Amino acid sequence: MNNPGIKDLGDLTITAAGTQTTEWVDDLDGMTAVTLQARFAYGSGGAAVLVFIQTSIDQGTTPVDIACFGFDTASAVELVNLSGLAADESVVTPTDGALGAGYVVDGILGDRLRVKVVSTEVYAGSTLVSVRAAVR
Repeated sequence: MNNPGIKDLGDLTITAAGTQTTEWVDDLDGMTAVTLQARFAYGSGGAAVLVFIQTSIDQGTTPVDIACFGFDTASAVELVNLSGLAADESVVTPTDGALGAGYVVDGILGDRLRVKVVSTEVYAGSTLVSVRAAVR
C-alpha cells in the first residue's frame, strides 16, 4: 500500500464453515479514528458470513468487537467510520465474535486491529473477504 494510513487487515479465502482470524496489525498506537472497508467477493455456495473487526487495549489478550459486517450469497462492499473520540460514557463488555451484523461499538479503539470471519455452510469458487482500514 502506498498510503501509510491505509492498513491491509487481511484477505481470507472462505471454503468451509468455520472461523478464521487474521494476525493483529499492531502498529496503531495513537489511533483516534478508522474507516473500515470490508469487501466480499462471492464465488458460489454458502449461506452467511460475519466479518468482525476487533481491537484490543491489552496487547491482544482480550479481543473486542468494534464492527460486524454481514454478507450472504452476493458480492458486496460495506464501510463504516469509527471514532475513538466519541463522547460515550457507557461501560462496554468486550465480546469476541458476538456483535450482530450491521452493529458497531464506537468510542473504543486500542493500538491494534484484526479480522475474525465466521462462515456457515460451504463456500466455493474463490469466495474472498478483504478488509482495509484508513487509520487516523
